[in-house]
Amino acid sequence: MSTDSFEASKKRSDEIRADLSVHPENYTMLTGDRPTGRLHLGHYFGTIRERVALQDAGVASRIIIADYQVITDRDTTEHIQDNVYNMVVDYLACGIDPERTVIFTHSAVPALNQLMLPFLSLVTESELLRNPTVKSEMDASGHALTGLLLTYPVHQACDILFCKGNIVPVGKDQLPHIEQTRNIARRFNERYGRVFPEPEGLLNDAVEIPGLDGRKMSKSYGNAISLSLTEAETAKLIKKSKTDSERLITFDKENRPGVSALLTTAALCTGRAEADIAAEIGDAGAGALKKHVTESVNGFLAPIRERRERLAQDRDYIWDVLHEGNRRANEMAEATLGEVREAMRMVY
Repeated sequence: MSTDSFEASKKRSDEIRADLSVHPENYTMLTGDRPTGRLHLGHYFGTIRERVALQDAGVASRIIIADYQVITDRDTTEHIQDNVYNMVVDYLACGIDPERTVIFTHSAVPALNQLMLPFLSLVTESELLRNPTVKSEMDASGHALTGLLLTYPVHQACDILFCKGNIVPVGKDQLPHIEQTRNIARRFNERYGRVFPEPEGLLNDAVEIPGLDGRKMSKSYGNAISLSLTEAETAKLIKKSKTDSERLITFDKENRPGVSALLTTAALCTGRAEADIAAEIGDAGAGALKKHVTESVNGFLAPIRERRERLAQDRDYIWDVLHEGNRRANEMAEATLGEVREAMRMVY
């Protein structure tokens, strides 16, 4: 993405943020996750915290658990039901309110997925191949490019547009997906008549929380602090994290990734600056740093864990939340598909 187009996206995002506090009723937010494992601190600080804030501000909120997108780059759905269940538990424990936010799964909303057919006619092969996520996912998976992975951006457009979503919280690297969705909405409206809004990316300024090895926190790297871990499991994971032999604790992402990752984790959980935490620990060494990080993380996660434990005791309630979310999502999708059929003169 060019600097100019990023600046234009940033300007629109800033204008939306300013308007949100005045007219939240004008916005519908769509966001979601693939149920490939447990949600972790990176998810919380990267997206979940903002979803709760938008929900609480009065924005109509929809969260998709993108179960069909699991198979874009994986050969099994063995643990998917457990992952979906725990994802719902995590959302609720973090403050997502199912009365105000619709939580649903891809596979349970046929009309959403049916939008793929007309949408695919609105994009070219070269546009799909240019999408950076398609390229990076293909490289990471080591698989041949599947039809589902190639059309991943179109499926995301279906996710956003089925509910007339007009804002999507994203990082800078996800803006090409929003642009693809805008193109699809615009082309459909020009060809058949106006049905869809052209959504905007709501850029967040969240710090990318590093994993315990200094790389991006990721389920696939095994370096993540999951929201579902116990205090003892969290302590054990942090204790095993790699630092270095230098005793004086300093914040230096380039040269000391392990130490710096721990400092950033503590900083996010306490609202303090990394440099201040490093100065406080001084030459007490990695052991003192890990102790501080463990206390910071466990202190921050305590109320989330308490709610999580309470929610997980009522399994029927969790499934009821998802079933009700699926019902509401189906209503929206059927209504939108009806508009699409009418616009395309396909009502018989």
